[in-house]
Amino acid sequence: MQYAQLGKSGLLVSRICFGCWQLSPRFWGEVPIAPWRKALDKAVELGVNFVDTAGAYGEGYAEEMLGNYFQDSGNRDHFILATKFYWTFKKPKRHPDTSYAFIIQECEDALRRLKTDRIDLFQVHAWDPLTRPDEVAAALGRLKQEGKVRFFGASNLNADQVALYQRYIDVASLQPLYNLIDREVEARELPYCLREQIGVIPYSPLHRGLLTGKYERDHVFEDDRKNLPLYQGEAFQRMLAGLDALRPIAEMHGLTVAQFSIRWLLTHPAVTSAIVGIKTPEHIASIAPAAAGVLPAEDWHEAAHIIAEAKREALAGK
Repeated sequence: MQYAQLGKSGLLVSRICFGCWQLSPRFWGEVPIAPWRKALDKAVELGVNFVDTAGAYGEGYAEEMLGNYFQDSGNRDHFILATKFYWTFKKPKRHPDTSYAFIIQECEDALRRLKTDRIDLFQVHAWDPLTRPDEVAAALGRLKQEGKVRFFGASNLNADQVALYQRYIDVASLQPLYNLIDREVEARELPYCLREQIGVIPYSPLHRGLLTGKYERDHVFEDDRKNLPLYQGEAFQRMLAGLDALRPIAEMHGLTVAQFSIRWLLTHPAVTSAIVGIKTPEHIASIAPAAAGVLPAEDWHEAAHIIAEAKREALAGK
């Protein structure tokens, strides 16, 4: 396993991050916990030392399951632990809240659910239009002084929004949507992070599984993906054709399509670690080799072109 420093934080994180979004039943249905726990054991064995979750994942469920694992395994100190605040789900209506009082309380609740005394990276999950960055910074400053939070990160923010937070607090990392299909952050967010020495830890590096290359032409999605345009009809078929064109390039490097897709992401100089949602020990074992190196520039650009063309034709209905 290779490691990289997360921005200017000094945290040395594995280039594969064990993501926990899959423990959100409303997105993915029920995920068996026993193999998931064994996957965390396997991650430890493989040298993965970075885990990312959020209070919003299953309304605290993912944090609770991770906390139970820490307590039972004794592996808390092996991991650099990242979680997120933003959603309040204790009131009748789930809604964003980045107020001082909520951040303080949510940190206490997250520590309880995670069964730990500290959060290494506490991230604002999204941009709150009612946010007061100075108020957020004040809350995080208090939590850092108390030893409950070590560093602050942001998720789903654009470059201007990160810059506004930067006026009041050091931002260690940005967690954007980024993969071979979703490349919008290459224009502004990734250059900004490079300039400001902010670590980038993309989520959904396999575009909700599409970039694994494992789906057959007749596959029918039953979860949240059934409502997404690239996962149905002719668009789905066109994306699979693009992945078929990608396969020989991956095989040339001794990689599966999934491994190649992750390595493609890790080749970008702004990217620190890729957050991969893991469900089984076999899954983390199959993904880990992606972090063993980077791609030559010509293969990176060829892959980007293949998938960009596939996406364009898929969305155009060709």
